Amino acid sequence: MPKSVAKTRKKISKKKGNNITALHENSRDVQRLKRAEMRDHKLVRVASARRKHDQPLVVRAAYFQEAVRANDQKPLELSAIQNLIHDFVHQHDEDYSMMKKERRAGRPASTREDMLKMKIAADEKEYENGFYMPDLADTDNVIYLDRWEGTYTYLSSLKWVLVSRSGEVKVTKFPPKGEA
Repeated sequence: MPKSVAKTRKKISKKKGNNITALHENSRDVQRLKRAEMRDHKLVRVASARRKHDQPLVVRAAYFQEAVRANDQKPLELSAIQNLIHDFVHQHDEDYSMMKKERRAGRPASTREDMLKMKIAADEKEYENGFYMPDLADTDNVIYLDRWEGTYTYLSSLKWVLVSRSGEVKVTKFPPKGEA
């Protein structure tokens, strides 16, 4: 949590005494406080944006962690990995088809329905070109993935691969930089 406003307020109160409310509206000290507050708001905004950007990879790693745990922390064959990827890509199909059936004829699709359709299409395209995921064929990586506690920073210690629908597996780096 940012604390530059608290530090700035403390420095100004030491200089001015405890009467920090008696500052002039455009004084240097008030400007320092405003800058500190803007800096704190920026740090919160950037941290929030980063968490939002990193969330899909965390969700993806959690999905494959559950698959590893269901397999008793053993490495998987390519066919089993492709089945897991297929299940991951099509996990929203039921929701999408249900929403499509519930919609009255002639009505436009809801925003949520459009979002699900775009997500499914994007995952399908990624799977066609190379699905970005932790390497589940490597014994050590499977153990590390099982130990993962849910933080984004730990994901960089895992080995990541791109698995295409045709069965091609390419080793890649974390975080992804648009290779897929």
